[in-house]
Amino acid sequence: MPPRARAVQHWSVKVRQTRLTLVRASQQVARPRPDRAGNADLAFLAMGHGTVPEQFAAVLVLDADPGVAVVERTLAARAPSVRRLRQRLIGTPPGCGRPVWVDDADFDVRRHVRHLPCRPPGDLTALVDTALTQVISPLSLNRPLWRAAYVTGLSGGGAAVVLVLHHVLADGIGGLAILADLVDGAAGSVPPPPAPAPSTWQLAADAAVGRLQAIRRFPAGWRQFRESMTAGGGFLAPAATRCSLLATTGRDRRAAIAEVALPPVRIAAHAHGGTVNAALLTAIAGGLCTLLHDRGETVDRISIALPVTARHRATRAELGNQVSPLLLTVRGSGPLSERIREVATAVRRRRSQATGPAPIALLGPAFRWFAAVGGYRWYLRRQHRLHTVVSFVRGPDTPIRIAGTRVRSIIPLGVGEAGNITIAFQALSYADTLTVTALADPHRVSDLDNLMTALRSDLDRIAAAPLNMTEH
Repeated sequence: MPPRARAVQHWSVKVRQTRLTLVRASQQVARPRPDRAGNADLAFLAMGHGTVPEQFAAVLVLDADPGVAVVERTLAARAPSVRRLRQRLIGTPPGCGRPVWVDDADFDVRRHVRHLPCRPPGDLTALVDTALTQVISPLSLNRPLWRAAYVTGLSGGGAAVVLVLHHVLADGIGGLAILADLVDGAAGSVPPPPAPAPSTWQLAADAAVGRLQAIRRFPAGWRQFRESMTAGGGFLAPAATRCSLLATTGRDRRAAIAEVALPPVRIAAHAHGGTVNAALLTAIAGGLCTLLHDRGETVDRISIALPVTARHRATRAELGNQVSPLLLTVRGSGPLSERIREVATAVRRRRSQATGPAPIALLGPAFRWFAAVGGYRWYLRRQHRLHTVVSFVRGPDTPIRIAGTRVRSIIPLGVGEAGNITIAFQALSYADTLTVTALADPHRVSDLDNLMTALRSDLDRIAAAPLNMTEH
């Protein structure tokens, strides 16, 4: 046989073998594809290798004390309907792709529920301090990545349920989807028996198909990466003004809460072409500038990273992380109406750039390696891109109940590697209340109460004067 004919025959065989391999792979994938953690989810897992885990919680403050046994039975009946709450995240053999979620054959809700007394004197501050101990305590990777703490001994009566999730499970929107399946009135379902973990062959076949799909998606991925980096300030973002808000942080955290009636804030924001989110960012920037002024520093603009998502809600089947940072520079002084309008305009103009995958997700394994070897922590301790992070989630519009008891309020709490960001904020709207939580390193921020006083003052001024916010 001539050499050219032998070469053609050789490559024909190779093509047939490759095609057969891909057909077998697609058949394996069609069986049910392995339930893999997403790139953004794994990025949060990698970022949690430092001294502070990437975890968040919703503190449900109850009107009464139904008893730990009742709460445990309620969670035992409803948690299994959320498959992710009864799954573990496990690694895969080399060449078999990203880690996968598998059913925990030994799942028992009782291992995830604990009862603890509130710290004295049992007021709101003591409750938040008690809840924070649960949020900052790392969840075991050998079990489903959640816990619920039932807190009793509140000074005003009642009790609280602290629902803690690892960020690898969900973002804030996903967390609300999980909560919706745990409260009274949720449409429950009978969970199937635990499914076996996927085989090595199935994992390898699925990974091969995934790599081919990734190659096809590369041009779109590069475009998304450029857009998300632009939303986050660009590759060379202007440096945030140097001030005492930026200082290396440690593991300890302290939380402080501000609550304000939601309807007046919403009316005021809408009257000036803004949203509750715009009003919140305006008030936070004003509070931080007031804090710095009291420290003897002059800063008139605050650089804020705002996590943005394209989705407004999620279900138990679509959890995970789908947020990307939007970097904003917000004035801390001037007429409130102008500042709200400026923030709203900036968000509307640039929001579309941040609704795709985050840079940490698009970089995939490269970012996870960088974080695992300490590179991300090194960068975060030296960054000068932003002063703070503000996360806002819209919660239930009407009061909810759990274990037959009305939930009076919901307090957001979240921790993670802070680097040199000494103060971060989480906010959540629930029924007619907007709750803002400030998380700070107590060794760097001894005047957190002063900040919350200034923040409440700005929120109250916004709520009290919706049509005439010309004061400075």
